[in-house]
Amino acid sequence: MSNKIRVSILDDHQSIIDGYIYRLSGNPKIMVAAAMSYAEELEPSLAAHPTDVLLLDINVPTSSNNPNPYPILHTIPKLLDEYAGLSILVITMFSERGLVKSVMEAGASGYILKDDQSIIRNLDQTILSIVNGGIVLSAQAQQLLLRRDLATDSEQLTGRQLEALSLCAACPDWTTADFANKMSVTNSTIRNLLSSAYLRLGVHTRLAAVTKARDLGIITPFSPNSPSRR
Repeated sequence: MSNKIRVSILDDHQSIIDGYIYRLSGNPKIMVAAAMSYAEELEPSLAAHPTDVLLLDINVPTSSNNPNPYPILHTIPKLLDEYAGLSILVITMFSERGLVKSVMEAGASGYILKDDQSIIRNLDQTILSIVNGGIVLSAQAQQLLLRRDLATDSEQLTGRQLEALSLCAACPDWTTADFANKMSVTNSTIRNLLSSAYLRLGVHTRLAAVTKARDLGIITPFSPNSPSRR
């Protein structure tokens, strides 16, 4: 049996995946167990390939038929509940304060920006640190979390409200029952979560709530060149 740290990667750019594999290949303590380009592949892959550290990009399509970014604020706590020994490291281009805060509160062990070359160059050491119980943040992400300016009402949304909005963004055609089943709650709970989020955001519809949450950067925003961007 191998005692190596097993790493899985979710990123929709093959060049990024190849770069991570290259960075990690030089460390005999680490092996790449699996790599995926669509979020729908994530759970089957983790079931088939035991993983100690999961590298997650944020703006990854849900599936080949659904280009919306997957609901990361739902995915992180769900995976951590299912896999007690799993650690999650988010590596992304998004630096919105609300998103950094939400991802870390969801249970991630680190938030690294893709242009943070000093950390990316030493990705193997970052992984070793996380396995040993450490938390790793890019300097910019850490500064955002430590910023003491007045929080907006939108940043006072609960983790479950953000999780529900994250699912709404990923699966816009789902019904209330679909969301309730996914979050293992009742239909009325989903309605209450969303209606209270609408009030905080000052909107009246699910679409408006998702749009405003994306614009505020408290759930996965559209990338600047996304064809789905308004």
